Amino acid sequence: MPQFLKNYLAKMRGGGNKSPHAVNWRNALCSWLGAFIGLALLGWLSTSSSLTEHDHLILIGPFGATAVLLYGSPAAPFAQPRYVLGGHFISAVVGVTVYLLLPEPLWLASALAVSIATVLMYLTHTTHPPGGATALIAIIGSESIHAQGYWYVLNPVMLGIVLLLLVALVVNNLSPLRKYPNYWW
Repeated sequence: MPQFLKNYLAKMRGGGNKSPHAVNWRNALCSWLGAFIGLALLGWLSTSSSLTEHDHLILIGPFGATAVLLYGSPAAPFAQPRYVLGGHFISAVVGVTVYLLLPEPLWLASALAVSIATVLMYLTHTTHPPGGATALIAIIGSESIHAQGYWYVLNPVMLGIVLLLLVALVVNNLSPLRKYPNYWW
């Protein structure tokens, strides 16, 4: 086997180190409390603003992943406000724009929206992995989401993210072992 291929495959074994993630009951409690309050708040607001019985526009899938980052790993770079706000905003704008310009074929629009959002988040130092799902929802979402156009960026995306961040500021700082955020910008 050529040496370059051996070196390439060797990278996939990892560094051999164990995960440095320590487990603490206070952090676990804050993680649970933040995720519960944040998503319950969005869910409750969704019940009063649903377009149909199936569309809960303030509660979208990417917020579940954002909650895991905000409350489960608040020190992670991708959980800092710059990344959360910027990543979702950029991704929502890209998703809506791609849908308006190229709604079909769905597979192409989906791939374009997520790939463009990914590179723009990278270039602006706002990479937030759930942002990819925010762009994707703008493409594959229901007709109710499509009908919103750029309002999708404001509600549900920015409204939901601001509320999740406010909960993160309150809950993550309850534990003496946590400080959130590490930085804003």
